[in-house]
Amino acid sequence: MPKHVTPKKRLIFKLKVIYEDDYLAVIHKPAGILVSGNHFKTIANALVQNITPSSLPDATKPQPVHRLDFATTGLLLVGKTSSSIRALNKQFENKSIKKTYITITIGDMTHTEGIITSNVDNKSSQSKYKVEETVLSQRFGKLNLVHLEPLTGRRHQLRIHLSQLGNPILGDKDYGIKDLILNGKGMYLHAYSIEFTHPFTNKSIYLKSELPERFKKIFSSI
Repeated sequence: MPKHVTPKKRLIFKLKVIYEDDYLAVIHKPAGILVSGNHFKTIANALVQNITPSSLPDATKPQPVHRLDFATTGLLLVGKTSSSIRALNKQFENKSIKKTYITITIGDMTHTEGIITSNVDNKSSQSKYKVEETVLSQRFGKLNLVHLEPLTGRRHQLRIHLSQLGNPILGDKDYGIKDLILNGKGMYLHAYSIEFTHPFTNKSIYLKSELPERFKKIFSSI
């Protein structure tokens, strides 16, 4: 659990809050910022100014309960009390929190939907995918708007799986194809929706986040 440590300086970084109550919050994570870690500019350090403090007895410093990569945008779930952080972590362990992502991939995708299964970090991992739309591209041949659902939660799982499929994510400098790296536009991976049962009210919560404008510039129908 996070300790109450007063930082020497405060990070001023405005975040969009999608949902909030006394137990938890969901925020929109922009691209180009770490969720947590030994850096000053992180989502974790920015939460204090953006989240309303909980009035509950076990209120604590708000804490992200899962990760999104530095370049990934979209929904991030945050715990505001000690019991909420533990309960949400348990839900992730039990795979009862459903997350979906939207991405843009490069190249001709052989199948329009399927499940990718492979080992990531020597652990079995699975990702479900469905191609929603494809457009022709002079530089990349084809670009595909793909709906993703990670069935397991390994680090960089979606990026690795699509790279293994031969259709890496547009803008992915780590797992992309050498001559087809898109520079300066970021990575086209967006945490689109999250669905879970509230651990204390038992209400079903479903939230989604609008796609960034750069996605819409490629796929005008979205």
